[in-house]
Amino acid sequence: LSTGRRTRRPGGCRCDGGPRGLLPAQDARYYSEECEVELRDPIRDYELYKETCQELQRLMAEIQELKSRGIKDNASEIDERRMQSCVHFMTLKKLNRLAHIRLKKGRDQTHEAKQKVDAYHLQLQNLLYEVMHLQKEITKCLEFKSKHEEIELVSLEEFYSEAPTEISRPDITLTEPHQQTLARLDWELEQRKRLAERYKECLTIKEKILKEIEVKKEYLSSLQPRLNSIMQASLPVQEYLFMPFDQAHKQYETARHLPPPLYVLFVQASAYGQACDKKLVVAIEGSVEEAKALYKPPEDSQGERGAARRRPTLGVQLDDKRKEMLKRHPLSVTVDLKCKDENVLHLTFYYLMNLNVMTVKTKVTTAVEMTTAVSCPRAVLVCSLVGEGGPQEHGRPSARAECFCLAAPAASSPLAPGLLWEPLQSRLALHKQFASLEHGVVPVSSECQHLFPTKIVSRLVKWTAIPFEDYAELPYTKDVLEAGLAEDTHLYYMALIERGTAKLQAAVVLNPGYSALPPIFSLCLNWKGERTGNNDDNIRAMESEVNVCYKELWGPKPGYQLLTNQLQRLCMVLDVYLETEPHDTSVEGPKEFPQEKMCLRLVRGPMRLKPFKFNYPQGFFSHR
Repeated sequence: LSTGRRTRRPGGCRCDGGPRGLLPAQDARYYSEECEVELRDPIRDYELYKETCQELQRLMAEIQELKSRGIKDNASEIDERRMQSCVHFMTLKKLNRLAHIRLKKGRDQTHEAKQKVDAYHLQLQNLLYEVMHLQKEITKCLEFKSKHEEIELVSLEEFYSEAPTEISRPDITLTEPHQQTLARLDWELEQRKRLAERYKECLTIKEKILKEIEVKKEYLSSLQPRLNSIMQASLPVQEYLFMPFDQAHKQYETARHLPPPLYVLFVQASAYGQACDKKLVVAIEGSVEEAKALYKPPEDSQGERGAARRRPTLGVQLDDKRKEMLKRHPLSVTVDLKCKDENVLHLTFYYLMNLNVMTVKTKVTTAVEMTTAVSCPRAVLVCSLVGEGGPQEHGRPSARAECFCLAAPAASSPLAPGLLWEPLQSRLALHKQFASLEHGVVPVSSECQHLFPTKIVSRLVKWTAIPFEDYAELPYTKDVLEAGLAEDTHLYYMALIERGTAKLQAAVVLNPGYSALPPIFSLCLNWKGERTGNNDDNIRAMESEVNVCYKELWGPKPGYQLLTNQLQRLCMVLDVYLETEPHDTSVEGPKEFPQEKMCLRLVRGPMRLKPFKFNYPQGFFSHR
């Protein structure tokens, strides 16, 4: 390499192997790489960089080869290649400086653009703040409440149809909302004045009618002593003819103090019992004196005023308010219905005065005491007779209780014992079935033995009640929920049926209308994976056997054994499902579930359905 001082020619530079020349708009005495960057193509510089690197690699490889030969004549060739390499190094340094200059310019441009963006962002924030301020002001204006808004005015159609023209002024108010509101307020004032005058006239008429009522009361009260003497003289005749008119008269005297709904119930139930059912017993319970005191004005005393000044605590106030709201009438009506099997249904009707609601409390007295414990209380067994919900202490509010108080004394009345005893008998039958199921026993009556084969290997191992929330969380009950067949008022149970390693879970929905409305089963089989009606057509067919073909399982009327027959069929079809499964040849040993049921065909159709229908008395299984 030459060590002499190099001088730069003012005419230009030669960095890409081309001829030297002056740059445009550049003084010939100065050289500026910043100006040269603007004129050079970066892509061309990059290609020049790669070419220079390749040349350097080639020259270095040739120098290495010449040195390895060790010939003295090669020294001149080596020096020549060294000089060429130096030229290429100078080119790389030149390209490096240009790259740094481009990087600096890019950073400067980025910084300038960022400053512009920051300025625009600041302007945007200022505008958004102004918009938010204006929106707050608009909201304040819109939320402004005027006194006239609290007045419920008549509709515009009624206003223009009834108001006189001098008040409505449609030529002005139809186009000006403010004038329209003023006109409607004027019409409201005019109507209230008219109603006040009408109220005064009604008070005058009321006073006149009250005077007439007082005159008639005086006349009727004069008849009371004469009637009492006649009733007293007729007592021996009543005893001789077994016609206790005096006792009935006392009952009706007590019934005078009943509230209207209970009075209607007492009269109609008594008439029905005398005409149609001698086993229907109706009575009035409670304190007559307290009922009379309800219609007396409270006596104001100094002690009561002093007690009123003492404010009770918040908890006592809430408790007192609750007691006041749930305060019931001192008198109640009891209706006792006796069935042929000596079971008695006791209905006690109450009237909540402040809520204006009828409630009923139920009690069942069975001929044979049921000592078997079940997971649901006895109250649940009769809840569907009179409705659900409400505090049991004050009875249960019920739409049927209201119907009882308005029912006509006919054979088709809701008080007919058959309409009440049918659901009760159903609940008592369920009570006995639950007791057996909780012990893993599926009772099948002798009349229903022909519905099932002699040998069923699958067995019920668990039967428990579950809440509605747990039922709704099960993934395989989604179809039942979407169909609206599961509600909060229904009963929910989980059954577990096992055979070997197979475990079949059955989520059961029991409608309060059992047995007229059948239970609904949703199945999930845990055997070699989880199988439900969504991924296994045969599981869906098993559900159809108990949910769709339930009429075959009713048995003798009225079909109280439907639930246990459905569970027994579920055990039966599980045997068929497992026994007709193909044997896995990769597993050594005998088949886990040997085929014990006689089937005409193991599978049928593209869905490979199994023969779940049992044919009696032949004893074989076939497809539906």
